[in-house]
Amino acid sequence: MFLFPGVLVMAAQAPAISVGASIVWDRQTGSCGRCWRRRCSAATLLLGKCLGGATVATAQSAVVLLTAGLVGVPYDPVLFAVLLAEIAIAALSLTVLAAGVAVAIKRVQTFNTVLSVLITPLVFLSGMMFPISAMPGWMVALTVVNPLTYAVDAMRHAVLGRLGQEHSSVIFSPVEWAGWEVPPPVEIAVVLGFSVLALVAISRRFARTG
Repeated sequence: MFLFPGVLVMAAQAPAISVGASIVWDRQTGSCGRCWRRRCSAATLLLGKCLGGATVATAQSAVVLLTAGLVGVPYDPVLFAVLLAEIAIAALSLTVLAAGVAVAIKRVQTFNTVLSVLITPLVFLSGMMFPISAMPGWMVALTVVNPLTYAVDAMRHAVLGRLGQEHSSVIFSPVEWAGWEVPPPVEIAVVLGFSVLALVAISRRFARTG
């Protein structure tokens, strides 16, 4: 039960990362330049790739979501709709992250290495595998600035809220800001805000270097 939200995010990871690899490949083959000559702006091209990647990643996670009953999560249409919306936002953040690395790197081999080094700590410092309460203080500080932390925590709130407090585990420790428990709507806003701001910054850089 504790790991299920993290499994959903991990299912979205590979399709999201593949978007970055496609951007690097398009830059190597000159596809980006041909698109711009056809009056397709850098921002439009990047937005299309990120939204497409996030859609595929969400669909892949939706397949995993169908196995929810195996871990005791009820097949509740409302719960599934909430989880799919949260997965979509998390997938978008992963896609934007991969796109950001791709814009800064021009070789596919280098991209794969750099992204692996970046993604691994983000996963382990998101509360996906281990409860935040079990982490030392310096690691807790890193989880607070990790956008994946809020996506996973919001999904965990949705599942536990549907099951009721009696199903809550002592290892579940919500994200807090100076002792204030961050509510799920704020967590979703944080992830979405990160995605939008990062996408704007990446689009500007992409227009200069693409």
